[in-house]
Amino acid sequence: MYERKETPGQVRSALLVSNSTNKELEVSMSPRLDVSEERKNQILEAAIAVFARLGFDQSRMEDIAGQAGLSKGALYLYYKSKDAIVAALLKYFFAQEFKLLQTFVEAHQEGSVTEQIITLTRQLVQAMQWMARMMPIAFEFYALAGRDQEVRQFLKQYYQDYRQELAHLIERGIEQGEFRAVDTQAAATSLVALYEGLALLFFVDPEANQWAKQVETSIHFFLEGLRQRAFS
Repeated sequence: MYERKETPGQVRSALLVSNSTNKELEVSMSPRLDVSEERKNQILEAAIAVFARLGFDQSRMEDIAGQAGLSKGALYLYYKSKDAIVAALLKYFFAQEFKLLQTFVEAHQEGSVTEQIITLTRQLVQAMQWMARMMPIAFEFYALAGRDQEVRQFLKQYYQDYRQELAHLIERGIEQGEFRAVDTQAAATSLVALYEGLALLFFVDPEANQWAKQVETSIHFFLEGLRQRAFS
């Protein structure tokens, strides 16, 4: 068989064309990353709307694709199932919540820790008002964690990190003489349990009680237990 041989000049020309083409591809493809993230957010917003309207069980991938203005095939390029969408929503929400806590703790290095915890709790209440629209899938978060090892590991790490930030806050209260000496990890775990328990009550029956008021009452009970006692 005849084998075509290229001259050194032809090889150099081919490499120049190839490099030029690759650079053009890099330039043309780089914005796609931003488009991809924007598209994912668009899909997640559409999913929340569909879940709210139809409920999780009755929602289909076709419904989400239609709400997002995409074909079903295009949707599957980003998310392969409803579980994958719920996992993405869970990770996004919890990552944002932890970022809020981390930023709050870093920004409040001075002043009353008691007041800071009360302010943080009020921010949680505001976040729960936003989360109300996600009620149709709230329980799917925990159901998914039960059957998906990756999601379960994500939640485990999230709660460890969240508890650690709260422990730092409580430790500062002890150092300032505002709180009595306690096991900061145990106290932080109790605070996380308080938040999560009240959030669960909110999702089960948001109209059964004045949730925001109950959170304020509960956090004051918690802080009263931490407060340094004056000896008479």
